[in-house]
Amino acid sequence: MSTISTTSVSQTKSGLGFSLHIKAWVNSILATIVVAYVLYKLFKGHGEDINIGKFLTRSSPYMWASLGITLCIGLSVVGAAWGIFITGASMIGAGVKVPRITTKNLISIIFCEVVAIYGLIIAIVFGSKMTVANPETMFSKNNLFTGYSLFWAGITVGASNLICGVAVGITGATAAISDAADSSLFVKILVVEIFGSILGLLGLITGLLMAAKAGEFE
Repeated sequence: MSTISTTSVSQTKSGLGFSLHIKAWVNSILATIVVAYVLYKLFKGHGEDINIGKFLTRSSPYMWASLGITLCIGLSVVGAAWGIFITGASMIGAGVKVPRITTKNLISIIFCEVVAIYGLIIAIVFGSKMTVANPETMFSKNNLFTGYSLFWAGITVGASNLICGVAVGITGATAAISDAADSSLFVKILVVEIFGSILGLLGLITGLLMAAKAGEFE
């Protein structure tokens, strides 16, 4: 048993090391591309093209709004899937030895799935603001405000749901294992899980407030 545990730990460490190695390579490649682009513009005498303010004011507000909606639903689904993966693996593994815990601990799966529903609801609300705009008024102050509002509100909701899904998944996995050992611990850990699931609701409310004054595209 100890040999299996040692092997699994070593495999986990090697997997984490490989992931960190890949991440470092990706970051190095991205940094190299950015530096090469900046140096190319400077040496060609077009350094004024590297203007963040110009980029923000001339980028289509539709792009920012679409990115916000995409990140909102995308990060929410990732958080829900991650939480279900963590909880489901622990619940099924512990349920092999103690079958009685499988039905009761399905509530943890439901809490994780609610995170994706939060993101879907906000994505639908934000999508209703993306109406057809006139080309003459595409870059008006109202349209830019709407695009930026939906972008940052979408990131806020998506990031909150991602963290919420992971938190609920880890807590749900702990609840399943604890319930298998002692059934009296399930309710106590469930309270902690409920407070973790509220994080997604807080992100949903904050996102709605951030985009409350954003009107439809004109």
